[in-house]
Amino acid sequence: MMTLLATRNLAAQSQDASLPDKSGYNLFNPTPVKYMRELSADRPDKTDCPFTVDAGHFQLEMDFANYTWDSPGAQRTMKTEGYQIAPMNLKVGVLNNMDMQLVLSPWQSLRTENTRTGTIERQSGFGDITLRSKVNLIGNNGGFFALALIPFIKIPTAQDHLGNGAVEGGLGIPYAFDVPNWDVGFQTTVSVNRNEVGNGDHAEIANSVSLGHAVIGPLAYHVEFFSNVSTECREGWIGTFDTWLTYQVNKNLILDCGVYIGVTQAADAWHSWLGMTWRL
Repeated sequence: MMTLLATRNLAAQSQDASLPDKSGYNLFNPTPVKYMRELSADRPDKTDCPFTVDAGHFQLEMDFANYTWDSPGAQRTMKTEGYQIAPMNLKVGVLNNMDMQLVLSPWQSLRTENTRTGTIERQSGFGDITLRSKVNLIGNNGGFFALALIPFIKIPTAQDHLGNGAVEGGLGIPYAFDVPNWDVGFQTTVSVNRNEVGNGDHAEIANSVSLGHAVIGPLAYHVEFFSNVSTECREGWIGTFDTWLTYQVNKNLILDCGVYIGVTQAADAWHSWLGMTWRL
């Protein structure tokens, strides 16, 4: 997600010949505050933004808390409820066009009920860790089009069988267009994951489109459609309609709240959250 303020400034920045060459800034030679880009984030939508954190600066993207619920439906007997406290993405700008990211969930809880037998299972603890890097290829400091690559790998650190115990990874390709007064983003992600049944791995392909528009002042409304298709046999495709509000408190802080709504049987029925993006 990039802020609407950032969207409005893309074209203006690309036409400003006075912008300095920022290629020399790095983790140990931070970008001066006056040359920093507008705040943008990979949350709260599933469509990452193609812009990196400025070199030598840090960014925290976090849910204060979230809640996931899924009903058994006509052909399933498992009802699930899940909570997470402070799941976060910690970012640091390494180069002008590259940042490193650490995604983790300090505490999560899952309750699973078999509605046929009445059996209830509860699990809780630390979640998996995902290491990511974002490399912007074009449009980081302005222009009509921006594109980045996000390679990632998941490390199986989850406690109490909350994860599948497998190393998984892939590549995300987020891109955005500068449309006046709109936030317009797209993403395609290809990942290799462990099979749900049996041994071996399979590929998954996710696509999403995200749109946002200012409501009044710093308050903006966003919608997104997300789709994930698995090549594993008998696995249904996941589709969600996502909607949320963002409020930009200042140039370094954005608050957000919203919900992902499942529109296919394989998707969770409901995932709601309250969170923030904070840049240091």
